[in-house]
Amino acid sequence: QLVESGGGSVQAGGSLRLSCVVSGVRFDEYDMVWLRDLPGGQCELVTSRNPDGSTTFSDSVKDRFTISLDGAKNILYLQMNNLKPEDTGKYFCAATEEAGARWLASSSYNYWGQGTQVTVS
Repeated sequence: QLVESGGGSVQAGGSLRLSCVVSGVRFDEYDMVWLRDLPGGQCELVTSRNPDGSTTFSDSVKDRFTISLDGAKNILYLQMNNLKPEDTGKYFCAATEEAGARWLASSSYNYWGQGTQVTVS
């Protein structure tokens, strides 16, 4: 089970940290991702973290967003800095046991959360 929180409304240039509380998923066995559904209907893979700790970021968020985790608390984080209006969307965390597999639809993953809304004005 994955449960996101931390979304909200923020002005451009501001920061937010999203949390994804994880249960039943081991960070050392699953690829973890953050996805977002944008207002125009586009879905984007924001970032991913492999079990070995390697990460990837979309070009649109590179150098502004970071992904991290607290293994003791089983929480996956998405730190978002210098937010822009185009970052507005619903953010989801998801997990897949298929190494390297990436989809844009959260429901394609083994586990996914219900999402948290981020609005940047």
